[in-house]
Amino acid sequence: MFKLFKNFHKKDFLFIALAILFIAGQVGLELKMPEYMSAITRLVQTEGSEMGEILQNGGMMLLCAFGSLVSTIIAGWFVANIGADFTFIVRKKIFDKVEELSIDDIKRFSTASLITRTTNDVTQVRMVITMGANMLIRAPLSATWAIIKISGKNWQWSTATGVAVAIMLATIITIMMLVIPRFKQVQKLTDRLNGVMQENLKGIRVVRAFNAEKYQEKKFDVPNTEVANTVRFVDRVLSIMSPTMYLVMNGVTLSIYLIGATLISQSTMANKLTLFSDMVVFSTYAIHVIFSFLMVAVIFMIIPRAQVSAERINEVLDKSNSIEDGSFDDETAETGTVEFRNVSFKYSDAEEYLLKDISFRAEKGQTVAFIGSTGSGKSTLINLIPRFYDTTDGAVFVDGVNVRDYKQKALHRKLGYIPQKAVIFSGTVSSNIAYGDNGNEKPSKRAIRTAAKVAQAKSFIEKLDKQYDSHIAQAGTNISGGQKQRLAIARAIARNPEIYIFDDSFSALDYKTDASLRKALKDYTKDATSLIVAQRIGTIMHADQIIVLDKGHCVGRGTHRELMNNCEVYREIALSQLTKEELNV
Repeated sequence: MFKLFKNFHKKDFLFIALAILFIAGQVGLELKMPEYMSAITRLVQTEGSEMGEILQNGGMMLLCAFGSLVSTIIAGWFVANIGADFTFIVRKKIFDKVEELSIDDIKRFSTASLITRTTNDVTQVRMVITMGANMLIRAPLSATWAIIKISGKNWQWSTATGVAVAIMLATIITIMMLVIPRFKQVQKLTDRLNGVMQENLKGIRVVRAFNAEKYQEKKFDVPNTEVANTVRFVDRVLSIMSPTMYLVMNGVTLSIYLIGATLISQSTMANKLTLFSDMVVFSTYAIHVIFSFLMVAVIFMIIPRAQVSAERINEVLDKSNSIEDGSFDDETAETGTVEFRNVSFKYSDAEEYLLKDISFRAEKGQTVAFIGSTGSGKSTLINLIPRFYDTTDGAVFVDGVNVRDYKQKALHRKLGYIPQKAVIFSGTVSSNIAYGDNGNEKPSKRAIRTAAKVAQAKSFIEKLDKQYDSHIAQAGTNISGGQKQRLAIARAIARNPEIYIFDDSFSALDYKTDASLRKALKDYTKDATSLIVAQRIGTIMHADQIIVLDKGHCVGRGTHRELMNNCEVYREIALSQLTKEELNV
């Protein structure tokens, strides 16, 4: 956990020093008050005492109380700022780290777990800082100071206090042994709970359409019950702490007064007043000692859970990116070329290859299409170009340079990527089209409108209330699937890349819009290279080169007419969609 504290700002270390100073002042003022109480007790019991002396001591007690209050507020302000800064910095670092990690690395954590680590786990560590900083400083100071004050006063009272502390420590150790192992379980179970909740929210339409609410409720009940039972056990065990504390505190006070009463009854008249005054002061300091040990116990209850959370946070921050950034960021001899040389790929946790020995070359201005049955590896293949994954064997070249050698930002500036599932961000139509950083200035209004026109999005955008300034909800829930795809395509066009990557990006479009879009794209992107993954033969039949995949192997490569003559897999796909007349065969 201490590893995370290096994330403090320099000013936070100053705040820590000032917080310690004010907490020490608070403790000192609180422990000064029993001395004035003792003096007042003596003055009240002594004949001829001046009222002014009593009021003076009472005034000093009030002044100490006010000073302690002010010190507590100031120390709390410093500690709150430290906790807020820590939370801000660590959450930002987790977010930035996730942005750097490869897709494969992110999958190993799971989305639900990353959300829990960014929210709940950071909160657990912050609690140690905000609560613990105060208690860990205050408790040792208060206990040490109070013990010094009462040391040598009376061995009987000291023995009673020692027994009380021993009972407290025994209770605390027992409780810790019971609850600490459960803290890890709580965080892991919270991950599962978030995962089920996330799955349910994503699939809420399907759940309702299939009347599966009861099934989902039962599915949610399993991790929810486990979390509830674990937390219930921990809370029940921890609930023993409060009554034990009050029992011990009241018991030690009672013991001190019983011992004091015995001692006073056995002492001479001259010593009775001194003993009574010492008894009052000793009982106050004894409570401080016991309460200090209790604060330490509370901290030791919080620290194990925070330690678990800190380890989970560090797992993310310490995760090395499996895709290392290259250094190449210069001009290339070639432009718009993509080449696969004997590329094979399998996922890190898989035994079998998903792609095997794929080779092809796409020249500038060419359209290269990929087709094959579901699961043949089409999307995986084009995901190797922007380095979402790295090849297992072989190499991918963009503009004659191995993609592993590129700085990732430099590589991505060459690409216009349209994913299989259109991703739309909350904002406006314009902000979605002009999204991202391409190393140049943001697209102008004219460029945004041109991109929308080419993507066949202009017609529906201009029907919106505020047109290009219209609000788009998170994930584009206020527009249709086809509209989302057209906005995603417009985003890539506005980037004006050398290479377009269309990952089945026309599936949500009707045939008329599909045809219009492909015609507009062909005219607009004639100087760029287009790589298209598609299921429709009509989308790709005019491509310069078509690559047919089957179970990860390239089983055909050529033009539409060539493949219809010599590739059985392609012919079967084509004839299942269009007639021979439509296929021009």
